[in-house]
Amino acid sequence: MFGRNLLDIIINVPVTLIALTGHELAHAWVSTKLGDPTPRLNGRLTINPLAHLDLVGTLLMIFTGFGWAKPVMVDPRYYKNQKKGMALTAVAGPLANLVMAFLSLLIYAIIFVINQKFTPDMTGVITVSGMILGALAVRNLCFMVFNIIPIPPLDGSKVLGMFLPDRTYYKMLQYERYSMILIALLSLSGFFGGIIGTGVNAFMNGIMRLLNVFVGLVL
Repeated sequence: MFGRNLLDIIINVPVTLIALTGHELAHAWVSTKLGDPTPRLNGRLTINPLAHLDLVGTLLMIFTGFGWAKPVMVDPRYYKNQKKGMALTAVAGPLANLVMAFLSLLIYAIIFVINQKFTPDMTGVITVSGMILGALAVRNLCFMVFNIIPIPPLDGSKVLGMFLPDRTYYKMLQYERYSMILIALLSLSGFFGGIIGTGVNAFMNGIMRLLNVFVGLVL
């Protein structure tokens, strides 16, 4: 049991770093493209995970499956439309996680196809790659689904804000610092487990159906 738990941690640490780095880099890149120099000036346009780590959020992500990285500081005054710019910047993170999850499973499908068509038995490679790429896909989907929950300061609240009256939107933003405490407590209590699990299963099933079509066409 200990060996299995240790193996899970060894796999979960790098896949967690990849998921959160891609998520935060996407936020920084989109905000920069919208004219905001703040992420670049704060050193967030980087693939270095150390620039994106939040200690509490990362530990929660590794051990509970739900957590957060260091928020990318942006200045919406640079956006032509502030609420739209915030929504686009926010949705970029979960979208990056969805793309990484899809690519992880696509790579695994390609390895499977190569093994079936062109190479001798690769059971060891299939097993190891399945564990790593599967964990990477699940971690990205967990990060994506968690962040689209419309609770400040999660990304879903910024997307929701685009459709709210300005007064309601800015009132919601005032409570971000308190919401983080609530989110941490709910994560530790396991409250998000059912929500995240249902969302991850739905997206995973959709991706797998697409990849089954791909494998069927190639084989």
